Amino acid sequence: MQLLFGYIFIPPPSSAFILLFNNKDVWANLRAVRLFDQILVTFYQYRCHIILLIAFLDYHRAFLWSLVFSVPVFFTSMVFMYIPGLKNVLETKVVNMLSVGEVLRWALSTPVQFIIGQKFYIGAYIALSHGYANMDVLIALGTNAAYFYSVYSVLRAATSPAFNASDFFETSSMLISFILLGKYLEVLARGKTSEAIAKLMDLAPKTATLLTIDDKGIVVNEKEVDSRLIQKNDVIKTIPGSKVACDGLVIWGQSLINESMITGESRPVTKRTGDIVIGGTLNENGVLHIKAAKVGSETALSQIVRLVESAQMAKAPVQRFADHISKYFVPLVIALSFCTWVSWFLAGMFKAYPRTWIPSSMDSFELSLQFGISVMVVACPCALGLATPTAVMVGTGVGASLGVLIKGGQALQSAQEVNSIVFDKTGTLTICKPMVVNTRLFKTMVPQEFYELIAAAEVNSDHPLAKAIVENAKKMRGSEEKLIWPEALNFESITGQGVKAIICNKEVIVGNKSLMLEQGIAIPVEAEEALAETTGLAQIGVLVSIDKEVIGVLAISDPLKPEAPEVIFILKSMNIESMIVTGDNWGTANAIAKQVGIDSKYVVAEAKPEQKAEKVKELQHLGKVVAMVGDGVNDSPALVAADVGMSIGAGTDIAIEAADIVLMKSSLKDVITAIDLSKKTFKRIHLNYFWALGYNLLSIPIAAGVLFPFTGFRLPPWIAGAAMAAMAAMAASSVSVVCSSLLLKKYRKPKKLNTLDLYKIIVE
Repeated sequence: MQLLFGYIFIPPPSSAFILLFNNKDVWANLRAVRLFDQILVTFYQYRCHIILLIAFLDYHRAFLWSLVFSVPVFFTSMVFMYIPGLKNVLETKVVNMLSVGEVLRWALSTPVQFIIGQKFYIGAYIALSHGYANMDVLIALGTNAAYFYSVYSVLRAATSPAFNASDFFETSSMLISFILLGKYLEVLARGKTSEAIAKLMDLAPKTATLLTIDDKGIVVNEKEVDSRLIQKNDVIKTIPGSKVACDGLVIWGQSLINESMITGESRPVTKRTGDIVIGGTLNENGVLHIKAAKVGSETALSQIVRLVESAQMAKAPVQRFADHISKYFVPLVIALSFCTWVSWFLAGMFKAYPRTWIPSSMDSFELSLQFGISVMVVACPCALGLATPTAVMVGTGVGASLGVLIKGGQALQSAQEVNSIVFDKTGTLTICKPMVVNTRLFKTMVPQEFYELIAAAEVNSDHPLAKAIVENAKKMRGSEEKLIWPEALNFESITGQGVKAIICNKEVIVGNKSLMLEQGIAIPVEAEEALAETTGLAQIGVLVSIDKEVIGVLAISDPLKPEAPEVIFILKSMNIESMIVTGDNWGTANAIAKQVGIDSKYVVAEAKPEQKAEKVKELQHLGKVVAMVGDGVNDSPALVAADVGMSIGAGTDIAIEAADIVLMKSSLKDVITAIDLSKKTFKRIHLNYFWALGYNLLSIPIAAGVLFPFTGFRLPPWIAGAAMAAMAAMAASSVSVVCSSLLLKKYRKPKKLNTLDLYKIIVE
């Protein structure tokens, strides 16, 4: 099994590496190599589930077998002794004072102690060989003390005609059974927290329809292939009701794609030629031809799986607290156990307490040994060890299901401490899709004819503003048929200024003020006023000249995300200050800030990438815990510099890689979701610590016999073992910590975010 575990943790070898050691002719088929590589990648992705399954089966089997032996031991010791007929049978003497019940308990507890419980010996040996003591050391010491004292007691009874044995076989066997139950519940909980990863992995379709297209763009053949065989630039056909096989670009067709399984966004998204689609999403109503752009481990789905998996395996800084305590806790418990035994033994030897305190079935040595063993078995440092990782695993899994990818415990812990957020403007506060919002004509002209001319010029440009103008012209036509614009002669694109061309024997120039001045075109007063007005509204003014005369002004805007003002307001109510740092001009930046409710003193415009990072560091030097929300390559330095970098899901790969949290739905309200989820997760962690430490602080003194002189109450070792497993399972290591953490699966976004759905708009 250890070899299997070791192999599972080894990353998959590259197929290129394998080629070096194999006959190249055998591997000539690149698709075969691709399939082999993908099989290894798939196995690597499922390794955690394989580990959990092996552990689950291992602890499940061990717990059931321990019950087979431990339950009879418990009944012969605690139940059957009070049933007259059975009591007589169990008390029947075998040799001298050795009874049938003691022989049965010895025989039944031995397999539990040394066969079923061998994993604790192995764990204790490994820990001690590395110079530290863990819970396995406590279990091994406690159960062996109870077991070997019981062996001594029954052997003495077998050789003595007068000695009545008092055995604790039920202590060792029941303790091991309870511990195995706790371990079983722990693995079960870890399996539940991996549901998000399992569901994500199952999204990828098993097969895909591969198209063969000739030079004229006509489909000449199609065949069904394993989706793992898809290579870049392959064209895949996706029919209604099927899943998209890979990340790619739509080259033909139109449809609605349900991306909720990836982004969490329930509303289907319209996809047309030129739009990007995500592998694993569901095609609802149209046929699409998709050109593969990312395949295998490069797809968004594979990256999400990898992010969630690594996040669940990563330690949060708060975990160091638990590790530090556990380092000293076990030796302390062993010392307390020894001191308890010595103290009670010496007190009994010097008759410091009445003989009546000692039960009739034992002597002072046995009483002191019981107290010592009880202290050792009642303590459970695993509670501290599980408090943080279980909550982090559940929290990151819940985040993934909501479209908020949190890259580990460090990001989760930092997010709940954020008190200052820096927003980029374009693509973050705005939707990053320019659109014409207003048209002002200074001459009498039919709007459709006006747009016919400027669209004919702009259709030859790849500039985002040009695309916005062409899209608006299409709407003016009222139909998507006959999308053939008049021919543009002598077309010229002037970088950073605009375009010019001869269309229908008319000279058409579309661009900014500087282009008009360079072309010797006078700008009328009404056009100047229109430009000033657009700047004040955070819009871009585009002048249109026909035959050397300014005819009109187009106001183009990158619309503000509808939820932005409300999100900023909610952040203020959470005592989190918001700031805009953008590379855009001051006029636009201030206008956007005014619209979302950010004071102008918290605006930095015309900032270069390094200046954005410097601003983040400046805030950190003031004692702020800073989150940066951005989407572009120019935001990457700031995303890395921030305590928490949040990347918009529709942003660039570099920004997503640099960020600590990825907002897959590209919605600003998920900034609040990420912060709120992190706060809820750490409340659970603190609650887990409270139970873990509180239980030990309360139970250890009771187990040591502090209450015994006043109340006569003592905690027998088997009850201490049950308390440790049931309470440390309940209050910490299993039921309490696990259930407390699993309650995070019931997490719902703050109610105040529900109203933001009313502000949604769709820009197509």
